[in-house]
Amino acid sequence: MELAILKQTGEDSGRKITLSEDIFALEPNDHAIYLDVKQYLANKRQGTHKSKERAEISGSTKKIKKQKGTGGARAGSIKSPVFRGGGRVFGPKPRDYSFKLNKKLKQVARKSALSYKAKDNELLVLEDLVFDTPRTKDYVSLLTNLSLLGKKTLLVVAENNKNLYLSSRNLQKTKVRMVDELNTYELLDADSLVLCEGAVSKLETLLSK
Repeated sequence: MELAILKQTGEDSGRKITLSEDIFALEPNDHAIYLDVKQYLANKRQGTHKSKERAEISGSTKKIKKQKGTGGARAGSIKSPVFRGGGRVFGPKPRDYSFKLNKKLKQVARKSALSYKAKDNELLVLEDLVFDTPRTKDYVSLLTNLSLLGKKTLLVVAENNKNLYLSSRNLQKTKVRMVDELNTYELLDADSLVLCEGAVSKLETLLSK
């Protein structure tokens, strides 16, 4: 498939780029996408939740009332879960939510996400950007020229571009990522995916391994 390469002003540069059909035009695998997104969200969980069980509660160990003759149930400890201030039964404990996925499955998931973007016309290819100084105003002008201001935008660059990253950092609905930082969740979360020209070949090389 072919896409027009846009200038920074939003105009057509007159050049086109051919995108690999094995990456941008395959039949999406929804289950692979589900697993990759699930892993991404699971890995972000801290897992530091904790409640105290009866053995961890601070309190007297004295039997609180006699065994028989009260007309009520037997009770041996104030730290019992049935009393207010007692320990919690089967409460949450610190744990690690992360899990492993095969590299090939994650690649299929990213290819599927890219194919969805291409299929839904949410994919743009832009000439490589050069920002001499970090300026948010320049990045806003870029988004305005591309009619993307106010939309969730993911801009993908081939190499680390500090000035470009700093220019976009203050804007809530836009992200700048290098090719090797791409993940399925952010691809699907963006309303529009903008690939810099130099990032396309690097992305195709990365996903064809």
